[in-house]
Amino acid sequence: MPEANPPVFRRAVIALSGGAVDGTIVRLAIEMARPSHAELVAVHVVELDWTQPLDADVAERSEEAQRVLDAAEGIAEAMHAKLESVLVQARDLGAAIVDEAAARDADLLILGLSYRTKFGGDFAIGRAVPYALKNAPCAVWVVREPMGEEPQ
Repeated sequence: MPEANPPVFRRAVIALSGGAVDGTIVRLAIEMARPSHAELVAVHVVELDWTQPLDADVAERSEEAQRVLDAAEGIAEAMHAKLESVLVQARDLGAAIVDEAAARDADLLILGLSYRTKFGGDFAIGRAVPYALKNAPCAVWVVREPMGEEPQ
């Protein structure tokens, strides 16, 4: 007989961008993970261009990346939750996030999306979210931050 309330997920990968929406997706993931004690893995990707080797020492960018991961860990600690954090260096953000979700056998990938517009006012979604939606082997949640105040 199936469970009355099956868990939403058992392992989720949370893709951190360093943006304002990171805190929102970490808190959301923690709250959704509580009932089933699901595992949470926060991943921040440092994207390297093709001129650098993948094992390049990117200390300056790694310090910023560590701040992103530390912030997520701080939220988890304040909420009395367990969160594993991972720093990845890769050529492509979307592929790295999807690969991490697949490697960890995640059944959920959570991405935050900043509300931003391109020149001309069109909403910009970037490349990582469409890549994840098309290629992730698991469910994908995209959480968009609220619209900012429009300039008067």
